Amino acid sequence: MFSPLLEGIIERENYPIVDEDNMDEVLAQSGDVILFIAGEFKRLVEVNDAAVILPELIKASRGQLSAAVLDRKSETKIQLRYRFNAFPAFVFLRNGEYLGVITRVLDWQDYMIEIPKILALDPTPPPAYEFPDGCGGPTEAEKPN
Repeated sequence: MFSPLLEGIIERENYPIVDEDNMDEVLAQSGDVILFIAGEFKRLVEVNDAAVILPELIKASRGQLSAAVLDRKSETKIQLRYRFNAFPAFVFLRNGEYLGVITRVLDWQDYMIEIPKILALDPTPPPAYEFPDGCGGPTEAEKPN
């Protein structure tokens, strides 16, 4: 279930809602897309802020980007697939292939700097998870030389 605000934006902007089963097929021929992965709006105050930002990002792209919204039931599996660690998330795809991700809410100027950098990339597999120090994985002393 999306927040009422996001529901209204989806309806007004006519954004497709995709899930883990149809996402690849729907986005395979869609060009450059922001896949919006909202997260739990009752728990995360940034969800509605990000929902309002999404159509503004699409407008600012002057036709380069389109948007799709991921169904809430698919969020965990897609989070694991694209290896990001926070919601809300804007996953950038080119014809269904991964370009990059921006999580949480940023200042507008940061979007205007980061998005062109992401769109200049060639599609690649998502990067490995990066764990903060002390949260698993080898310490600096334990890493091989």
